[in-house]
Amino acid sequence: MSDFVSAPRRLPAGGPAQGPPPATALTLDRVRLGAGGPLARVRVADGRVAEVVTAAENGSGATPAGGGRVLDMDGRVLLPGLWDAHVHLAEWANARHRLDLSGTASARAVADLVRDLRAPGGGAPDSTVLYGYGFRDGLWPDAPDKRLLDSALPDRPVALVSADLHAVWLNSACLALVGRGDHPTGLVREHEAHEVLSALPAASARVVDDRIADACRAAAARGVTGVIDFQYGDTVADWERRAAESRPALRVSAAVYPSRLDAAVERGLRTGAQVGPGGGLVRVGPLKLFTDGSLNTRTALCRDPYPGLEGTDGSHGIEETSPRELVRLMRRAAAHGIEPAVHAIGDRANTVALDAFEAVRCRGRIEHAQLLSPEDLPRFARLGVTAGVQPRHATDDRDVADRHWVGRTGRAFAYADLLAAGARLEFGSDAPVSPLDPWLAIASAVGRTDDERPAWHPEQRLSVRDALVAAARGRRLIRVGDPADLVVVDVDPLEADVDTLRAMPVHATLTDGRWTHGPY
Repeated sequence: MSDFVSAPRRLPAGGPAQGPPPATALTLDRVRLGAGGPLARVRVADGRVAEVVTAAENGSGATPAGGGRVLDMDGRVLLPGLWDAHVHLAEWANARHRLDLSGTASARAVADLVRDLRAPGGGAPDSTVLYGYGFRDGLWPDAPDKRLLDSALPDRPVALVSADLHAVWLNSACLALVGRGDHPTGLVREHEAHEVLSALPAASARVVDDRIADACRAAAARGVTGVIDFQYGDTVADWERRAAESRPALRVSAAVYPSRLDAAVERGLRTGAQVGPGGGLVRVGPLKLFTDGSLNTRTALCRDPYPGLEGTDGSHGIEETSPRELVRLMRRAAAHGIEPAVHAIGDRANTVALDAFEAVRCRGRIEHAQLLSPEDLPRFARLGVTAGVQPRHATDDRDVADRHWVGRTGRAFAYADLLAAGARLEFGSDAPVSPLDPWLAIASAVGRTDDERPAWHPEQRLSVRDALVAAARGRRLIRVGDPADLVVVDVDPLEADVDTLRAMPVHATLTDGRWTHGPY
């Protein structure tokens, strides 16, 4: 039997007897079964993989059983569907419609971009909020300040969100709009940043839903079949509404936040439980909790102080949730079947999170796991905690890490060390922090660089095979009986260089046995 398929080779007649009306049966002929795999024929029916037969096993050339359309894949490669295991979908969808601040090298450069949006000819100012997204001030020579934005655009509210979503920079008009007119600088971080964004006028639910639908179609075009949506708010209810209006293009695991935990418990929601219509595509996700902030804002909780901040308040970062409160929330969630997902970036924060998992003894995830103490590496596997990591952050933040985690970067974004210690890795983008494209994550994990420079800490590179597994939430094989979440690519990833991986041509995507991208 082929190494690329597990028995049985054919789903019993009748298949699963649940879910929505079945998708049309189809057969993918002359398709490569996995990276480096043999030619095979794969039949899909009722939303599942119904049969897998390699060319060697089908020496007679028998026609597929079960009928349906037969499509010649012409030797293209069939992979398990890819997941983005950490996104903020509404933020990502909205960021695609905001002033792009990525690549700006200073606060003054940002102010110049904003100045270009003044009403032409001194016309009446626009009273709507100007939103921007994507600045990274960790290496700037100057500091964000409301006075810079006031000089650029004094009469229109301006709200600029940092690339890591942990800070918002506002001008005086926008500060007044949210009741913070006396704020000294206009740069708010962490909880205050979330509060400010919640207080600002938002696009209508219809506009946001349309943008999200468009973003999901774009994700499907990159081979994505599912996401864990960590969007702040009542994410479960939002996805129930969307699924009632139209079938999602992706599977969605919708996170719960502490402010909604009691309501989730009262409803009997459990991680993995189906909610709303849509044939099981929308399910309850984990409980999102925070131990610290972020690297770029120097609020990630670390054992050592940040250079230049020694002896000051917050020199080691911030503690978002006390260890006792973290354990309390995790214990309450786990008792009702909701798995925790704990944001932890600094090494001290990761120790606190792992200590909490050890105290509660529950399954769950640590999101980011960017800086780790060596003694914590084996604890992920021992405690059964998944490391939800974002490889693009390693390449995006290498310069910031070299400055603010000087002398410690050998244990930063330590994916190879985590894997060697037995940890389960799942890749995400943290979109909009990085684009919702799993091939960017795969390329960054394999190459550890996204520019002309040599690999950053090449000892932490992963093999292409390991990166593909992490991008598919641990799925290694295409097995009979599995959901028909599949992606067809034009190039075998094992034969691709890093640049080709990054721009991988995706021919078609199937989710739940239905085409979500491709010429069919």
